[in-house]
Amino acid sequence: MPEFRRVDIISDPAFLEHVTGRDHPESPERMTAILERLDRSPFAFSIRRVAPRSVEREFVSSVHNEAYLFRFEETCLSGREYFMHPDNRVCYETYRVALLSAGACLTGIDLIEDEGPALPFCCIRPPGHHAEAGLALGFCFLNNVAIAARYWQTRYGRRRIFILDWDAHHGNGIQEVFDEDPDVFYASIHEHPTFSFPGTGYADEDGNGAGKGATLNIPLAPGSGEREVLDALSCRVAPAIEAFGPEAFIVAAGFDGHVLDDMSGLSYTTRLYGQIGTYMSAWAERYCGGKVLTVLEGGYHLEALASSVEAYLAGLSMKV
Repeated sequence: MPEFRRVDIISDPAFLEHVTGRDHPESPERMTAILERLDRSPFAFSIRRVAPRSVEREFVSSVHNEAYLFRFEETCLSGREYFMHPDNRVCYETYRVALLSAGACLTGIDLIEDEGPALPFCCIRPPGHHAEAGLALGFCFLNNVAIAARYWQTRYGRRRIFILDWDAHHGNGIQEVFDEDPDVFYASIHEHPTFSFPGTGYADEDGNGAGKGATLNIPLAPGSGEREVLDALSCRVAPAIEAFGPEAFIVAAGFDGHVLDDMSGLSYTTRLYGQIGTYMSAWAERYCGGKVLTVLEGGYHLEALASSVEAYLAGLSMKV
């Protein structure tokens, strides 16, 4: 019988209040599917539910410019249906919910710093890794991962943050924020931008200025699956982590590379996400005393999303 470490699921019913409309893939049902699956999981006894707090303005402003934030809030409160692009559906509550989504990541960092062995999973929406400093894109409004990294640096002095993004789509927003920052390493495994939204994340995009070399993009051909991802983790990501020497990890966890999810042409299996969790657990223990924050990004096939989150968290929390 396997043993599991405690997992803190940071979520809130308020995330269901970001209403995107009928047939939009980034739906409230995503949260429901994940939480119901985790309630039935073999390690449900080791799960603790934690309520998030809203993010303070100073930390949002460390990533997004004020004009953008005012425009985003005004758009939601005015009753408009989308922000900047028709894909970015909003409702009256979206701005408030987005602040809570970012705040959940800060809550997770506080747990890690205050309680040591915490394994927080931020089960949140809207997602964030496509949001740039002044641009909403790909269902994303506030860049949750980037805000979390800045918070970890300023509040707790963890300067060297390694971000691993394995959403099927490149996290253009995370890359933009840290493009010239040598203290935040951004590594992304994603479908090749020739075939996939948002069209960024080519292998030669490796940072600029002082941040040159602190970005690693690993684009995969359509149809790629377990072998290609595990090769990328062991042969490309692992050496980058070793050379960088992180003080903490943040995972941008997208599950839309699953073979059943039609938002990409990748062919990931549920089992693969469990293996990724095992890698993250080992790296976090080896390099930074287990400090790893996981933040939900994409994943739109409800059954595949729920089972893949379960597999990832099992791999992350299983004692060896």
